[in-house]
Amino acid sequence: MSDAFIYEAVRTPRGKGRARENGKPAGALHGIAPHELVSQLVEAIGARAGPDALTNVSRMILGCVGQVGAQGGHLALVSRLAAHRGTALANDVAVKTINNYCVSGLSAVNESALWARAGEDRLSLAGGVEMLSRVPFLADAADYYSNASLKSELEWLAPIMGAELMATIEGFDKSSLDEITLRSHQRADRAWNEGRYDASVIPVRDGGGNPVLARDEWIRPDLTMDALKQMPPAFAEAGADGQDTVMLKHFPKLAAISHVHSVANTPGLADGAALVLTGSREAGAAAGLRPRARIVAIAETAGDPIFQFGAGFDAMESVLKKAGLDIHQLDLIEFMEAFAAPPLKFLRTYEPDVDKVNVNGGHLAMGHPMGATGAILTTTLLHELERRDGALGMVVALAAGGIGSAMIMERV
Repeated sequence: MSDAFIYEAVRTPRGKGRARENGKPAGALHGIAPHELVSQLVEAIGARAGPDALTNVSRMILGCVGQVGAQGGHLALVSRLAAHRGTALANDVAVKTINNYCVSGLSAVNESALWARAGEDRLSLAGGVEMLSRVPFLADAADYYSNASLKSELEWLAPIMGAELMATIEGFDKSSLDEITLRSHQRADRAWNEGRYDASVIPVRDGGGNPVLARDEWIRPDLTMDALKQMPPAFAEAGADGQDTVMLKHFPKLAAISHVHSVANTPGLADGAALVLTGSREAGAAAGLRPRARIVAIAETAGDPIFQFGAGFDAMESVLKKAGLDIHQLDLIEFMEAFAAPPLKFLRTYEPDVDKVNVNGGHLAMGHPMGATGAILTTTLLHELERRDGALGMVVALAAGGIGSAMIMERV
């Protein structure tokens, strides 16, 4: 079985995922179509890796959660057509659009690794895109989102409830959530100011070639603990509408659900995309490329749909076991900030070196373009390992409904 390698990884900045409404301006990327974000990333990879890299691509796998409207049809196909129009990708590049909720981007990268390991002799592009300013959260209007009887039958819970349940079980207070939120913003602002994202992020341009956005838009460099303290918990009313009852039914030892997350303790809805170029050593050599990292192990898990984010921890433990590694052997970790409670639980339960976790900020500061998230974390990890001359790193992604994904890479 062949090894799978990463040859290149880039992402766009993350824009605010909102349309113009209530007197507030739209996010900076709102005027750009989702497939255009992907097309610009394909172009960037071609510019960095050389034209032979793109002519040696055999497939493109894209994660996307809201597959309706501007992201409907077959987004990976539309993105390939847009890239082909620019002569970047040929029509024989196989395409797949996947929805694995918020781990979709990492699932796409992991699937591309499986192709390489299976002996695919050409390269893959894998990643994701989400434009929440164009396709709002839950815009696909699945029956179990709103059909009361089906929602009750399936016990579907909003993602934030998984974070509130975790905070309740772990005994987290709002102050602790605020601390991890502030750290995310401070680290993200410092990383941008120090140029740490210069190598991994490409500026997005409009059809005329004019820059639209070059830096993540949600970061609040002036945020303080006092400001966070003034923001009250925001989700008790949603919990009282039957969702607390479901959680307490499954966790009867709890007296009540503690609603402690404020809006600031949740990642901002965002627009953004990321692409990772992967393949076997032979596929890279055919394109004249040197591998930058080896994908050591991958894991995809499913777990309790009520507890929800526990599956991400399961994926992490699984991938560490497969790699034969201890968490303290890793040089860097990108742990998805799916609300404030999961990363706080990670730090308190596993006790990693905090200076190796989300060192350049996370989703709480920079936002969450759902289908792209896992690929964004992969991109960040690769470039930061290189900047620090580190060897081993891990990406962990979590999603509502009890879905998890993880991957360990080693620089070569």
